Amino acid sequence: MGRVKLETKYAVWGWLFVAPASLMIFIFSFFPMIQAFVLSLQSGRGNNLRFAGFRNYLRLLEDDQFRAAVGNVFTYLIIQVPIMLILALILATILNGQALKLKGIFRTLVFLPCAAGLVSAATIFKSIFSIDGLVNIALLKLNLITSPVSFLSDPVWAKAVIIIVITWRWTGYNTIFYLAGFQTIETSVYEAARIDGASAVQQFFKITLPLLRPVILLTTIMSTNGTLQIFDEVRTITGPNGGPGNATLTISQYIYNLSFLYSPQFGYAAAASYTILFMVAVLSFIQMKVGDKE
Repeated sequence: MGRVKLETKYAVWGWLFVAPASLMIFIFSFFPMIQAFVLSLQSGRGNNLRFAGFRNYLRLLEDDQFRAAVGNVFTYLIIQVPIMLILALILATILNGQALKLKGIFRTLVFLPCAAGLVSAATIFKSIFSIDGLVNIALLKLNLITSPVSFLSDPVWAKAVIIIVITWRWTGYNTIFYLAGFQTIETSVYEAARIDGASAVQQFFKITLPLLRPVILLTTIMSTNGTLQIFDEVRTITGPNGGPGNATLTISQYIYNLSFLYSPQFGYAAAASYTILFMVAVLSFIQMKVGDKE
């Protein structure tokens, strides 16, 4: 009986310690989510809202701008996320090498882009890829082009610039996760593999990748989540409408425009917001099923 009472006492005190943080999370996270869902079931402009059921969600299926935004986001997702994660894994492998000198400096330099302000970094890249920017100057000097290229006015090149910016900023962030994962792998495993005659490539694919699977799964889910919500880079580089001609428009940007740039349609914007939640949930579920075989 004494043991049961002691365990009950610990449980009660545990809940008392957790309760304040749980309450704050509910008030500032889950309660707004519930309110947003209720709002998504209403239609109208400004504060003149009325219940509309799931009409806003059906309207999204016929919205050309929304479909363009979804297409753009999935283009970033399919191209940028694999490139970024592969680069991060390569960098982590190099930075984890035993023979590398000044590891601390190199690791800091790789992570440094993450510390830069989003708007500041996007503004710099916008300048670099402008008509009179460094990229055009370099290409002209090398005689690779005869006249400046308007990168931000071309739909394909504008997407490419966005992908470059996102990759530059977040590769170092994922590299740190992979470096942390490398620390959990015993060096004796690699030593045993070398004794057995395994090459560096075989060690990477037979030891490193399988043991890093949980970290790779985590970074994939986080990168997917972040890419689906991309906003600052696109708005700063290609403007509020995601030009040229909605070629770079993202879902988050469209939601912002519906709420603050156009005539306010808060219910419709809330419905669009919940589509991001649905996409993140579905993609995360698929990635968990594919990546976590256990």
